Amino acid sequence: MDQAKTESLEAKGWKGGTVSEFQQLTPEEATLVEIKLALSKFLKERRQTLMTQAELAKKIRSSQPRVAKAENGDAAVSIELMIRAMLATGATPQEIGQVIANIRSTRVPRSHH
Repeated sequence: MDQAKTESLEAKGWKGGTVSEFQQLTPEEATLVEIKLALSKFLKERRQTLMTQAELAKKIRSSQPRVAKAENGDAAVSIELMIRAMLATGATPQEIGQVIANIRSTRVPRSHH
């Protein structure tokens, strides 16, 4: 949103913030959401180049609507199902790990005292 629009809304009493702040997520919860979204994006990009949602669903013994939900980061879809689907597209554990490793953590570093 541009600065003028933000200032106009704030002048009317609106308050800006992040989704994490709005939903009052802990840093760990926010990081988990980021991981799930990154995994769903990776799954969708891989699957689109290799097969249809229906074909992937058959491979993982699931349904096409469930695959669509996984690709859209639906909270009802487990990370386990997403990983099974990625593996079914031929992704390696290392590739999946790299997707997770590339997430910037929202966790606050803790002292080791």
